Amino acid sequence: MRMNQAISAAIADEMRANPDVIVLGEDVAVAEGPFKTSAGLLEEFGPLRVRDTPISEMGFLGAAVGAAATGLRPVVEIMFVEFLGVALDQLSTEGAKFHYLSGGQVTVPLTVRASVGAGLGFGTQHSQTLESWVVGTPGLKLAVASGPATAYGLMRAAIRDDNPVVVLEPRRLYAQREEVTTGEAGIIALGQARQAASGDDATVVALGSTVGTATEAAADGSWSADVIDLQSLQPWDQDLVYASVARTGRLVTVEENPLSGGWGADVVAAVAADLFGELKAPPLRITAPDVPVPFGKELEERYMPSSAYVGEQITELLDTGRVPPPWWQREENTL
Repeated sequence: MRMNQAISAAIADEMRANPDVIVLGEDVAVAEGPFKTSAGLLEEFGPLRVRDTPISEMGFLGAAVGAAATGLRPVVEIMFVEFLGVALDQLSTEGAKFHYLSGGQVTVPLTVRASVGAGLGFGTQHSQTLESWVVGTPGLKLAVASGPATAYGLMRAAIRDDNPVVVLEPRRLYAQREEVTTGEAGIIALGQARQAASGDDATVVALGSTVGTATEAAADGSWSADVIDLQSLQPWDQDLVYASVARTGRLVTVEENPLSGGWGADVVAAVAADLFGELKAPPLRITAPDVPVPFGKELEERYMPSSAYVGEQITELLDTGRVPPPWWQREENTL
């Protein structure tokens, strides 16, 4: 399947299994989603369960929070993650807090999907990842797909969860194809990472689109690494990451987000606090620079960490035992 097909399949399987699952969003019904991630849903399940909404994220996300609190399981599509900004109050102040405020009497089984990331020339206002908007809000869970199989498995787990879950989908992966295990066997537990590659020199923790980047870099052959696809950021799988770092002695995170406030800072802080004595070198974060995502193709490609850049950074870490400066600092110092 392509990743967009896997997402449609996951939602359809949950809608067949549970009549309380409904779908809301802009152009999700008749047009089958702007990225065809709800293809076939309207035809099979009808307009009561698959509903096009007005262009009002605050309105339809608020409606979904209320629907979830009263027994339904809404799946809400936010076309670009930036559009979540106008509805964050509904998600982070309302939906994320109902269970706590009600003393556990009210659950909010809400799934919020959003396309994220650079690489397709959508420009600075439609190319961010913005995990930081979600990961710091108690009451929310956060998962990020890295391909068709993880998109299917994480989506089904999110819809079944009794808490509000945000699932981020790197849009440059929508056309990626791979074998997908469907049905119960394909479901991936939230909070569970997977090891995408094995090696001895470092533990490389990646997320979403950077999983493929890190795996490609590790396949170069000059060094080997455990490449870990976190799959979930809230909660994240400390057991798998810690076990790997304790064996390799080195930690690298590969992030599409900017350096400041990136998710890798939490992983590095936890490992440094709990496994300091096991480390052979300081942790390395490979990120994008602290600038808006450029529109121009060459600039956008420079902005995102490439497999070649990841390979260079890790090679220097292994050779020197020191964290190399990021490319933008190195180039600034040569001007």
